[in-house]
Amino acid sequence: MRTQHRTNHHFSQSALPVAHTQVNSSASLNNGLITEFVYSASQPAFAQLLLPLLHHLGMQSRWLLWLTPQQKLSRHWLSQSGLPVDKMVQVNQITAMSTVDAMEKALLTGNYSVVLGWLPDLNDSERERLQIAARQGGSYGFIMKPINEQNSASGHHSTVKIHSSVYH
Repeated sequence: MRTQHRTNHHFSQSALPVAHTQVNSSASLNNGLITEFVYSASQPAFAQLLLPLLHHLGMQSRWLLWLTPQQKLSRHWLSQSGLPVDKMVQVNQITAMSTVDAMEKALLTGNYSVVLGWLPDLNDSERERLQIAARQGGSYGFIMKPINEQNSASGHHSTVKIHSSVYH
């Protein structure tokens, strides 16, 4: 049980007031977010959409966690992107199902301002678990979803590219 007070930072501090809450209080249930981020190698919007948000969240005292089962982040790309390399944590080479559990636990701790996870397809129960964990920890969780470009040729998808230079 955590009892320390902390400041919750939002995307726009001028639009949303900064609130002081206890992590274990019911007020913390109004904070936190889980969303899916679908991206494709054919559209270069990653830097334009996600990086500014990661920069903002990197200003917090908390860590940024990347759960990347198959890849290893490039330290060079992180520093070139202006992300706080000293606040980055990466866990890779874990099974896909363990990634869901790891993301839930990381979100619950409140130690991370954002958790990015490359997860398998989730059922409603798993999504709900992650949403509750994000609210309780006051953290943002991004479920990263690469799309198969051969399958997407028949329909329109909103996509974002993660450049290969991001990983070793």
